Amino acid sequence: MKYFAKLKRFQELLLTTFLGDIPTIMGGVKLRNLLYRMIFNQLGSSVYIQDGVEFISTDIIEVGNGVYIFKGVRIDGKGHENNRIHLENGVILERNVVIGALNKTCINIGQDTFIGSSVCIAGPGSIKIGKHCLIAAHTGIYANNHNFTDTIKPIKYQGISHQGIVIEDDCWLGHGVKVLDGVTIGKGSVIGAGAVVTKDIPPFSIAVGVPAKVIKSRDLQEFVESTE
Repeated sequence: MKYFAKLKRFQELLLTTFLGDIPTIMGGVKLRNLLYRMIFNQLGSSVYIQDGVEFISTDIIEVGNGVYIFKGVRIDGKGHENNRIHLENGVILERNVVIGALNKTCINIGQDTFIGSSVCIAGPGSIKIGKHCLIAAHTGIYANNHNFTDTIKPIKYQGISHQGIVIEDDCWLGHGVKVLDGVTIGKGSVIGAGAVVTKDIPPFSIAVGVPAKVIKSRDLQEFVESTE
């Protein structure tokens, strides 16, 4: 079993190292589209993968049709055989996006969702981002928390907890938003730039601030009282 895993990793390294830095103008996109099918769990048609993209554990990565992945993106599925990273049809990952899974993590990005540059999406808690979402640059979506109750042991050795994050369809997260573990952002919501989302946001809400509070409902188009 270990030998088979090492063989798969060698094949992955060989192909991604050889093909990963071939420029677009030299046919790199077409070659990656053709040969990455040998190592990915799923790779759809008309996928655009620029040079300079890093993949780890491609056998748990599923990429739909018409997906765009730009330079500097890093998708890391290592940690557990039950991990799964799924990019549905039409997903766009701008430059320097980082997606990381740890133990038993499922990260799903829905159809036609746009992920802006330098966004970080990290498990090990499962993360589901819905369809038609807009996630602006430098947003962080973190499905984990460090334990820190023991004052003797260093925090880095106390382990982590995780509940998971859900961002429903048609949400817009502004520049630099932070979404913390255990949160659900309801369908059609707008989160203002720089907000830190620590609690659930109802559907069709507009929320701003640190921590994020609902200031308006899109469906009623009137201000609502913020709740603690």
